[in-house]
Amino acid sequence: MRLRELVFGAACAAAVRAAARLGVADALGDTPMSARDLAAAVKTEPGPLRRLLRALSCYGVFAERADGTFVHTEMSRLLREDDPNSLRYISLWCTEPWTWDAWPKLDEAVRTGRNVVEDLYGKEFFVYLNEDAPESADVFNRAMTTSSEQSARDVAALLDLSGASSVADIGGGQGHVVASLLDKYPAMRGFLLDLPRVVENAVPRLRTGGDLAGRVRIVPGDVRESVPVEADVYVIKNILEWDDESTARLLRNVVEAGGPGARVVVIENLVDDTPSMRFSTAMDLLLLLNVGGAKHTTDSMTGRLKAAGLAVGDIRPVNPYLHAFDCIVPV
Repeated sequence: MRLRELVFGAACAAAVRAAARLGVADALGDTPMSARDLAAAVKTEPGPLRRLLRALSCYGVFAERADGTFVHTEMSRLLREDDPNSLRYISLWCTEPWTWDAWPKLDEAVRTGRNVVEDLYGKEFFVYLNEDAPESADVFNRAMTTSSEQSARDVAALLDLSGASSVADIGGGQGHVVASLLDKYPAMRGFLLDLPRVVENAVPRLRTGGDLAGRVRIVPGDVRESVPVEADVYVIKNILEWDDESTARLLRNVVEAGGPGARVVVIENLVDDTPSMRFSTAMDLLLLLNVGGAKHTTDSMTGRLKAAGLAVGDIRPVNPYLHAFDCIVPV
């Protein structure tokens, strides 16, 4: 029966996606509601909505009471947009239309080691998203923003940067990590490096007029081509998932920019020593499908860091799905 359930995994993913798109979790508050009342709130038919809720409750997403009403569970609350730990956009991102085209071709990706998106759409993945699937691109941006906001707090809590005067967030997206670190260390200066179209949407606190603007420099560019800033500490979070050559180029650029004695903290999901094996290994396969990338094992990450000339020190969990590799550029 477990295998039968697994092969119907698409039904579970689709049910979560449907609930997220319909806004069911947002419509359900702290008071139990019937399927009929929920259906009126989200403008659906009551019968099919009850079937959807019944399916989701089998997985702990919502719960049905003896009187037939539905209530929130810890998981269903994460589908609310206003929850501080919301996974609504992550849930949508992992079930976007392109994923349903790509997953059936996993055997092809395993056979060849190549992504399947270019054959499906005739374009590299992010080019396809931005040119042909703007709604999916928007979901991606919102998902990454949500994820960055949540993990940035954990990263800042973990890292002790006492004694450092500057920190560079490499490929740092909208700058949530560097903002959290500047909050923790009021005397520190920061740098945010990412593609121009990314950093132009940096969090308002880092831009002109923001309360952190005077302590941070935003540097647009491709960090795989160059890292034109010198800092005491470089943070590289969740971007070493490309092909090996791109990863090697970025690490070389950081080593050259920082010079001897610079500290480099690499933060990644792992597919071995982690409590989140099912999530991380699924993301690993999704990366194979869309960009030909991969999540790392502890050994593969350590090997790439050492090959770039870094001395690897502590390896510590940041939260249940991220690990930090603390490294130094040898003197």
